[in-house]
Amino acid sequence: MSAIATASSPDLALGDLALLGLLQLVSPALPIGAFAWSQGLESAFELGWVTDESSLGDWLEGVLEDGLAMCELPVLMRQMTAWQAGDASLVAEWDRWLAAVRETRELLEEDRQLGASLTRLMGNLGLLPETALPAAPGYVTAFAALSVQRQVLPHSAMLGFAWAWLENQLAAACKALPLGHTAAQRIVERLRPALVHAVERAEALRDDELGPALPGVALASSLHETQYSRLFRS
Repeated sequence: MSAIATASSPDLALGDLALLGLLQLVSPALPIGAFAWSQGLESAFELGWVTDESSLGDWLEGVLEDGLAMCELPVLMRQMTAWQAGDASLVAEWDRWLAAVRETRELLEEDRQLGASLTRLMGNLGLLPETALPAAPGYVTAFAALSVQRQVLPHSAMLGFAWAWLENQLAAACKALPLGHTAAQRIVERLRPALVHAVERAEALRDDELGPALPGVALASSLHETQYSRLFRS
């Protein structure tokens, strides 16, 4: 008899499949082109606002606290609830809300490009939801739809979304700054509790409390549109 224990319970198997589905969704290998975008971080490097491990950690913690926790994460939770209820109009309403709070052309373009790529991938994998997607859905909307298709719990999906954002930002920093991978892992260690706090904060927000407050990111993103030398599309 094999000494390897197996999960025979259907509930355990479903939980394992959901976890694997989430890992696939947040993997840097997911072919949606997230690596091409820095969300204004490249301009922050160029302007000298972010120059080293410490200032990068401060920047990312600020974006997490005043951006993701107030915008993408709570909307992701609301959209997952809407997907589960089959409420296409509510999904579309939050998708429009997200588009409206993108403060620059590049930030909106990133959201729509990633959303289009993830939607196309869902179609290729036979994972499009029964409830129709909005026209040209954003990334958060498509992420919510696929999370529901994979039966991922909203709390886990929010943690996964925040983790994928952090990994992408650190990958951009390692390309554009003299920042080693060990330094990037120290930032991960620093921000892991902040990721959990951001999700918990997002879960407690009312609808009228939502909205990012990131003037630095908006300015950096605006300046990036005319930056002379660029590695990233935002």
